[in-house]
Amino acid sequence: MAQKCVHQSCGKMYSDPEEECQYHPGPPIFHEGQKGWKCCKPRVLTFDEFLSIPPCTTGKHSTTDLPPTIEKKQVEASDDITTPRPVIPTPEASRGPVSAPQPTATPPPPPPESEDDDPNLEIQKGKTCRRRACGQGYAGEGREGEKCVFHPGVPIFHEGSKGYTCCKRRVLEFDEFMKIEGCKTKDRHLFVGSGKKKGSGNSGGEELLETVRHDFYQTASTVIASFFLKKINKDTAKVEFAHTETNLDLVTTDTPPKRYKAVVPLFGPIDPEASAFKIMGTKLEVTFVKADGSSWPVLRSDEQRTGEIIQVGKAGRAL
Repeated sequence: MAQKCVHQSCGKMYSDPEEECQYHPGPPIFHEGQKGWKCCKPRVLTFDEFLSIPPCTTGKHSTTDLPPTIEKKQVEASDDITTPRPVIPTPEASRGPVSAPQPTATPPPPPPESEDDDPNLEIQKGKTCRRRACGQGYAGEGREGEKCVFHPGVPIFHEGSKGYTCCKRRVLEFDEFMKIEGCKTKDRHLFVGSGKKKGSGNSGGEELLETVRHDFYQTASTVIASFFLKKINKDTAKVEFAHTETNLDLVTTDTPPKRYKAVVPLFGPIDPEASAFKIMGTKLEVTFVKADGSSWPVLRSDEQRTGEIIQVGKAGRAL
């Protein structure tokens, strides 16, 4: 009787206990937007890339070696008990409004991939369905009676909770997240799709990116924005400033290279001559100098505002 392996990144059905198993023995690690496994070095930014990290260990399949829980940083409690000091009331200084944290814009969903497999393409035995949370493998037999249960949305991690944008269920542990059952059903699995690599859009072999994750914060006179893209080629990168927008053309040193080209409409006017940028290992950081000193509730003018009133400035002092 076939059993399912519980090793991380394996999850295959097997009947031969001596069959080789490729898996990750360490727990997953998510830190400052980067994702990877504790047992090996690769770190990526998107969840799909995280699921594609090749296993680093070869062993035997198992139904009892449960994967370790996701690593969490714990603050050790001090052994010393501190006696609380009496609180001495002090005159309360007059303070101005405190800057509220800037909301992080949710990137638009990735373009949908092919809905069906190209009938002219060969499907290798053991090939896993590409749809999220399905995980079924191709048995090499007829495809009649297939049923694919999957998530059409993208993973979302927010304040410790984990889930998918397409349904409401949220969990806390990574293992529970991996077990969330799909919310949509199709008659056929998607093993190879059209055969074209997602994002490839020209004959030069570049992978064109529709969007990249971005974030920003601001001072009274500037807006500092980050566009997260690893291995940007400093020699070919182009960042052009205009009064109300900026033009980005970023190519990476990957093989094949990735390219992000976009015109970013800005919430407020800027001083193009005074604005600047610098390229770092994992991102492009841009400093926009405000032309009018007003507060920006969002970075892009085409983003939905949250309704918050954000004021920027120094706190006042009591006279």
